[in-house]
Amino acid sequence: MKCIIPDTSAVIIGAISKIMEKEDLDFPEIIVPEAVVCELEHQANANRPEGRKGLKELQKLQDLQDEGELAVTFKGKRPSNYDIRYAKSGEIDSIIRDLARSEMGTLLTNDKVQAEVAKSQGIPVYFYEQKYREKPLSIEKYFDDTTMSVHLKENVVPMAKKGTPGHIDFEILNEKRYTYRELQRIVEEILDKAKNDPKTYLESEKEGSYVIQSREYRISIAYPPFSEALEITAVRPVANIDLNEYHLSEKLLERIRTNAEGILISGSPGAGKSTFVQAIGKYYSSKLNKIVKTMESPRDLQLPDEITQYAPLEGSMENTADVLLLVRPDYTIYDELRKNVDFNIFADMRLAGVGMIGVVHATRPIDAIQRIASRVELGVIPSIVDTSIYIEDGQVRSVYETRMTVKVPTGMKEADLARPVIEVRDFESGELKNEIYTYGEQTIVMDIDLVNGKNNDETFKSSVDRIAEKEILRKVKKLVPKKAKVDVEVISPERANIYIPEEFIPKIIGKNGKRIAEIEESIGISLGVEVIDSKPVSRAPFEVDILHTKKQLILELGKDNGRKNFDIQIDGEYLLTATTSKKGEIKIKRGIELSDFIIEALEMGFKITAVQKM
Repeated sequence: MKCIIPDTSAVIIGAISKIMEKEDLDFPEIIVPEAVVCELEHQANANRPEGRKGLKELQKLQDLQDEGELAVTFKGKRPSNYDIRYAKSGEIDSIIRDLARSEMGTLLTNDKVQAEVAKSQGIPVYFYEQKYREKPLSIEKYFDDTTMSVHLKENVVPMAKKGTPGHIDFEILNEKRYTYRELQRIVEEILDKAKNDPKTYLESEKEGSYVIQSREYRISIAYPPFSEALEITAVRPVANIDLNEYHLSEKLLERIRTNAEGILISGSPGAGKSTFVQAIGKYYSSKLNKIVKTMESPRDLQLPDEITQYAPLEGSMENTADVLLLVRPDYTIYDELRKNVDFNIFADMRLAGVGMIGVVHATRPIDAIQRIASRVELGVIPSIVDTSIYIEDGQVRSVYETRMTVKVPTGMKEADLARPVIEVRDFESGELKNEIYTYGEQTIVMDIDLVNGKNNDETFKSSVDRIAEKEILRKVKKLVPKKAKVDVEVISPERANIYIPEEFIPKIIGKNGKRIAEIEESIGISLGVEVIDSKPVSRAPFEVDILHTKKQLILELGKDNGRKNFDIQIDGEYLLTATTSKKGEIKIKRGIELSDFIIEALEMGFKITAVQKM
């Protein structure tokens, strides 16, 4: 083996220098393809560690040449843009094989496919198989039974989150700050494991980031230009519990066993969603003997071997869904639903008859249903999501169910306002919590507690009234010039008034009242039309926006309130009377007692309101 032509994989792992250490080669000639140098240069420019490792190996070969151990030359053509674009299809490997054939040398490679192709072309091959020794990652030393995540960053001390969902502490692990070189060695160790360990997967590789799943550890690596410094974050679930440890009611367990086919599991980050999903997945698989699969990116759920975990096929969850529709599992866990495409895939698979369990980030129980309601037809929501489980502090806090009915939405009174309504009810008590319906061209998610809430203020407007005013205003503004002053006020559940300049009243009413009748029919309440100057002045207090500058506090009441007198109140208590400027502003000099009083009130959470004086 006098003439050796290494490919990129052999250079990166240092195969030549390792062979020189183990075998007695008599001054071999090493011909490095220019295609290899080009590929290593590209990887190094992209801050990829394998590029730097390969260049260091070439430098080491130069040192061996200076010592008289071998001869190094560089030959062959540099790859074109076409070759680089189709490198994964083997174009650059083909250039390296052509050089090995023309130089009548031995191709040195760590790539099995490259070795087999070269053999089939009659090219002598030395396949250098790097032996991988299974050992824990160095970052694992920071994990104990209570550690949820470890955070390493250059020039920063190592830190970790410890505890359980809802009871998490952020701790400094030691006082030694990590250098770039130290973190770079950890990154290379993690990437080497991803290439050799069958249980470690490179889930995502983009310019500036890697995401690796190594058994139970999900490791995210960020480096410039994506981040301003090299950073490694490793996350691991701290709890692996059974469903019976959640102490669910028998009623809910019965629903999970028999009726729940479209389940959304929601909660804020760190609330314990993944832990609950793992418990419910194991329950379906082991207790109910169901076929369960998962769709994950990255695959970080800790599940028994009976449950197959799928990643995006060719980078697309749509392709994964196509395969799963052929496999026809009883239940599929989709972790996590974030983008429109995720919700659409979830809906398509559920409507195809597959039981679906989706994981969604949410801060309120209704948020998960609301997010899917904005992306699918209203009428199919109960078919897609029948059960929504909200997790907080590692416990099941709320369980909602969805039902379709036709009724007058809560807060509306006229019978001709009846429409299809999705009712969202508390599963355990049956109490109506939310209603989802269309109003005009909008999809409304109504909080029933707000609609039925009591308020002693006579000027209080319900959520339904505000939505009605907004919809009427939108329709009226389509019929008048953009600059025309228009206002709408709902005065009762059955009637609203439109206030516009006198010259536009005929446009709104239309010939023989036809146009106003069309608006009334689409909105569902009677409408009156009056000249805007005759609209009664509302004396209801409204909240004031306050702008802080270096010299002043500016109370902004709006341009419509320019040149008018107002009483300013703090939490309903009188503070001062002032006249607004042309722009509707009241300016108070900073440093005086009055401005200090307002700032103190804001810091205490009090509302600053204004009431117009007659």
